[in-house]
Amino acid sequence: SGCGSLIPPQFSFIPTASTNPKAALKSKIVAEFRPQSLIDELLLYKRSEDQIELKEKQLSTMRVDVCSTETLKCLKGKA
Repeated sequence: SGCGSLIPPQFSFIPTASTNPKAALKSKIVAEFRPQSLIDELLLYKRSEDQIELKEKQLSTMRVDVCSTETLKCLKGKA
């Protein structure tokens, strides 16, 4: 008499997104997820990291006295 008799009663009800608020929220998050905005943010972060690395290399090759506030003001003005 069908597959229904093979499934124990405790497994006959599987909550759906409409009956489970947590599942509904997860479904909404997945549906509204826009990977491009995440990609854009990561690219901005990477560019910022690259700038920091470049400036650190420039400072190390210049061998400036980083304790001198006057020197730092000059460097900041050039950035």
